[in-house]
Formats: sequence, structure tokens, C-alpha cells
Amino acid sequence: MHALGIDIGGTGIKAAPVDVATGTLLGERKKIATPRPATPAAVADVVRGLAAEFGWTGVTGATFPGVVTNGTVRTAANVDHAWIGTDAAELFGKSLGTDVTVLNDADAAGVAEMTFGAGKGEQGPVLMLTFGTGIGSALFIGGLLVPNTEFGHIEINGHDAERRASEQAKVLHDMSWAKWAGRVDEYLQHIEALLSPDLIIVGGGISKESHKWVPLLTGLRARIVPAALLNDAGIVGAAMAAAGIATARQP
Repeated sequence: MHALGIDIGGTGIKAAPVDVATGTLLGERKKIATPRPATPAAVADVVRGLAAEFGWTGVTGATFPGVVTNGTVRTAANVDHAWIGTDAAELFGKSLGTDVTVLNDADAAGVAEMTFGAGKGEQGPVLMLTFGTGIGSALFIGGLLVPNTEFGHIEINGHDAERRASEQAKVLHDMSWAKWAGRVDEYLQHIEALLSPDLIIVGGGISKESHKWVPLLTGLRARIVPAALLNDAGIVGAAMAAAGIATARQP
């Protein structure tokens, strides 16, 4: 089965059709910068444009960088706060003229990695972290997703962790790989103290350069590996959710 996956981030919105049986993209992904301000109407226009570029009218899934319950957005840290309370599934559905499944972006990436990537077959506690505009998180216990964890917002030294250790923070403060890895290491030590995962999967755009910073993470007991699907994991997970292959269980 094929579905369109749309991955909405604070910086960019990416899309591609996906073979959900294999987790592979069926064409080159397309990306458009996230509009400023990233209001519901502006983002919906980008989503409609991306679907049109593929001539897509079928099954569609979309991620969102915040808490999503039953298709409705509950938090919006890195996009316009007008999203809070918005029924994103209904908004995108009207925009595209088809049903759209919406879930948290890191949850989608985690589902893809647990099915096709670095977490496949893992039954112990697994934490997926996506480093981008912010830090997204997805927690799995026995292969089952605990949705909407948002561990990027734990407080470290009086600040949201993602303000110190996201990819955006690295760029904004022009940090070396060593300095940034030190902040990531500090963040992961806090997370490990709370959750004691067996495996930590690191994804997001910066995962394609994991060889430059993952070896610098030295203060952890958990195994740390880059996402096998790299920054396509969110697209794949969104498509899987739309196809009913895997969905975030809502509390």
C-alpha cells in the first residue's frame, strides 16, 4: 500500500509518497520552508502545495511538532501559537479533500525506526530523539509507543533542553561539534537518569552527520545509534499512520 507522508517541522515541511510495506520513499522528497508566521492557514497552504506537486489525492498522513491528541494540536512550541486547539486533521483534510491522519513528529519518526530502522526487534525501553529546530522524543516500551512525551522541554540549568542542545541551538550559537556534543551529552544524562533506556536512537537533520558527534557522547550507559532512515523517518511514519500500519495510541 502507498500513502503520502508529510513531515511538518519548525524550519521545513517535507513530503514524499511512501511504500508502507517496506518503508521506502517512492520518489524524491520535496521540501518547502515553513512559513513565517507558521499559522494554521499558512501551513495548510504549503501542505496543499506539496500534495499537488505529487498529484496526490489518496491516503495521507502528516506530522506536527507538538502534542497531538485525536488529530487536535495541544502544544506549539516552534510554530505559531494559533495552532493550539486547532483540529489539524480536519484542517488538512479540507485543504486536501481527503482524510488526513495527524500525529506528533517524533512519534512518527520513532514508529518508522522501530518498524524498519534502528529499533527493529528491540523489546526493552527505546528512546527516539530528533534534533532539529527543537528536540522531539518518542518512547517505546516493549515495542509500544507512549505518545506525546515531549522530553525536549525538560529543564536544564533553568532553560528548556532544546534551547541548549537542538540543532538550531548549535547553528544559532555557532558551536563546535565538541561543544554541542557536550550539551547533548548533558541532556542525555538527565534523560537516562529519568528513563534508563536500553537504546537511544538519534534522528533529525543532524543525524546524517552523526559520525561527527555521536562518538563524542561518553557519559551514558545506553547504546546510542543514528536513525537508519535519517531525516526521512518522519515522512515514513506519517504515511504508516495514515495507512493504519502503525498509529500513536492516545491516552
